[in-house]
Amino acid sequence: MESSCPSIFNDVIGPVMRGPSSSHCAAAVRIGRMVRDLMDGEIKDVLIQFDPDGSLAATHESQGSDMGLFGGFLGWDTSDERLADSPGVLKEKGIKVRIEIVPIKASHPNTYKMRIANSGETHTVTAISTGGGIIEVIEIDGIEVSMAGDYYDTLIFFKSDGDRLLAYLKENIRADEIHILRGEAAQFIEIKSQRFMTKEELFELRSGFDIRFIKQIAPVLPVLSRRAIEVPFITCDEMMEYNRDKNLGLWELAIHYESARGAITGEQVMEKMTDIIDIMHNAIQKGLAGTEYADRILGYQSGKFRTLMENRRLIDGGVLNRIIMYTTAMMESKSSMGLIVAAPTAGACGGLPGACIGTAVAMGLSREDMARAMLAGGLIGVFIAAHATFAAEVGGCQAECGSGSGMAAAALVTLAGGSTRQGVNAASMALQNILGMICDPVAGRVEVPCLGKNVMAAGNALACANMALADYDPVIPLDEIIQTMDKVGKMLPPALRCTALGGLSVTKTSKAIEKRLAPKR
Repeated sequence: MESSCPSIFNDVIGPVMRGPSSSHCAAAVRIGRMVRDLMDGEIKDVLIQFDPDGSLAATHESQGSDMGLFGGFLGWDTSDERLADSPGVLKEKGIKVRIEIVPIKASHPNTYKMRIANSGETHTVTAISTGGGIIEVIEIDGIEVSMAGDYYDTLIFFKSDGDRLLAYLKENIRADEIHILRGEAAQFIEIKSQRFMTKEELFELRSGFDIRFIKQIAPVLPVLSRRAIEVPFITCDEMMEYNRDKNLGLWELAIHYESARGAITGEQVMEKMTDIIDIMHNAIQKGLAGTEYADRILGYQSGKFRTLMENRRLIDGGVLNRIIMYTTAMMESKSSMGLIVAAPTAGACGGLPGACIGTAVAMGLSREDMARAMLAGGLIGVFIAAHATFAAEVGGCQAECGSGSGMAAAALVTLAGGSTRQGVNAASMALQNILGMICDPVAGRVEVPCLGKNVMAAGNALACANMALADYDPVIPLDEIIQTMDKVGKMLPPALRCTALGGLSVTKTSKAIEKRLAPKR
């Protein structure tokens, strides 16, 4: 079947990153890197515009969009430990940046409109962040495009004879897509492929055609797309039908899916997820060891929780207390610019690993067991990514912590040896419990009430996993719940969708914290 096919590693569990928000910081890094490639690595002057009615107008500084975008301009990655210093480094290099909040007729709340110049050329770019670090460049030089950073993209700006150039490329260049695009200010041919053209191929082009520029824009996602991707299923119902005569576990079905989606082996899928488990576990341990960061609301709290838990001075919550501790430690690592994995977003990075790794440690299970559970959760995330959203700017916090809770519930069932049906039922119940959850970050920071919502997501996952293992009836099928999530999210007022314009964001205390932290930026 052909469809919109999210990748577990592109869209659900990832990116590996630093910063407060994947929708803002990690996505901005990726947009910045693509802009840098468009400018051949030479940027001198940038004008950035945000729409006043979008989420970026209020949060671009506090949630790391500026930091990420500037890091991308510098060629840095989402995991670069220097990201917090990117504004200063950009200034040292003499790159001038202006930010304007003006009406730009944006159709998406996370829209970046830019004019970028160097000594030889000027280009305009419009790009959007669609949630969880996923991006799309939608316009270059006034021409509509669709570039998600999942191909080796080559743009050939030509002066004349474009049709002959197009025919030559289709005859001589191996690519997934080749098409010509024309606008009032520019005309170019876009090539989407699995590799860039060789030096010899580029020389032949420049020798035989009237070409202005050749721009090579490298992929920013870990799993590439390709022409005519076929996956075995893209909804839960299709998955259950596919599994009718196979009796595979949810994690095995995830391997079947991701192997087909990414054209990689099952062993490679497991290896990638095991590497992710190591990063998550390391982030939790660093959080527990203690974190410091000036520009945040919440300090180091997980260490005291651990001390009290070990000394039996907390109410006995069994594995739940470890889950709370691990979730908190992960969020503390995130808020101190530590290396984390968005799962499915940075703002919701604590619930899934806190529940999965915390429970696995309590049960004495291996990192391979954790990886299998995380794959099971990742497959639930694929269905959400394909048919709803992970962006709080579009769907509220039900899209972030809520999605993480459904994914975690399936992961915990997998750790406990439950069936595929029980994993799906756990996810169904968990998602039902979080419909309508708003996103209202205090002082624009991704900390409060984000920490509590991550803990709630993890606790909800544990309860729903046990209910599913006891064969409680979820009543509403998973596919219908995901469709409902999408509808409910779009019904939420924009002020309650990560714009810092409603809920706790506008309380007296929140405004006081915002004022206190502002001079530090």
